[in-house]
Amino acid sequence: MKLVRANHSPTLISSLSTIKTDCHIVRCKWVFRIKRNPDGSVERYKARLVAKGFHQQHGIDYGETYSPVIKPATIRTVHCVAVSRCWPLRQLDVKNAFLHGYLQEHVYMTQPPGFVNSSRPSYVCKLHKALYGLKQAPRAWFQRMSSFLLSVGFRHSKADSSLFIYQHGLHTIFFLLYVDDIVITGSSDQLLQSFIDALGRGFDIKDLGPLHYFLGFIDALGRGFDIKDLIPTSFTSINSSMLMIF
Repeated sequence: MKLVRANHSPTLISSLSTIKTDCHIVRCKWVFRIKRNPDGSVERYKARLVAKGFHQQHGIDYGETYSPVIKPATIRTVHCVAVSRCWPLRQLDVKNAFLHGYLQEHVYMTQPPGFVNSSRPSYVCKLHKALYGLKQAPRAWFQRMSSFLLSVGFRHSKADSSLFIYQHGLHTIFFLLYVDDIVITGSSDQLLQSFIDALGRGFDIKDLGPLHYFLGFIDALGRGFDIKDLIPTSFTSINSSMLMIF
């Protein structure tokens, strides 16, 4: 709950009757789950405040909900390019990603169970940022991350809107986004680290180090393969033309 208050900053208001709006009051609940490592072992126990988004009505409580995610073909292509050019592949995770998204609509929610203000039990929360369970939460998060990347010099790929590309002189960074999972690769270790540091100042991220496991894909480089064994003899001559797709 401390994280929600720090990241989310909801405002208590007396009643919807004092606001000229048709918005519905969204209820919420706590969801408890176990997060596991790729090998099945327990990483940690999690408790998350989730809004009951099925109480929302389209056109009143939310508008657009579509949020793009990286395509499998893009993941394979960028990975092949990185391997062929001996670029480092890094994996990042954004903690509580949806809490970073700003809401464009007016959204009101009941006070969380177990954290009802004793002096104002009838008050409701006006949300300023997204919360897990809201219909527009994925889109709000993607827009927040997209705005940040564009502000620091990245551009959208024409082939995949979840692939962001940064070019500075002879150096390039590829940024792949799948909800809160991120893979980045680039031609310069120093440039990559500088970007990760800048990203960490804007979001609460966890640097998972070299890529080993992503969306069910286990990276061969993390299992001791020689990089030369992973590159088809005909690939090195065409990887430059593959970049033109982006």
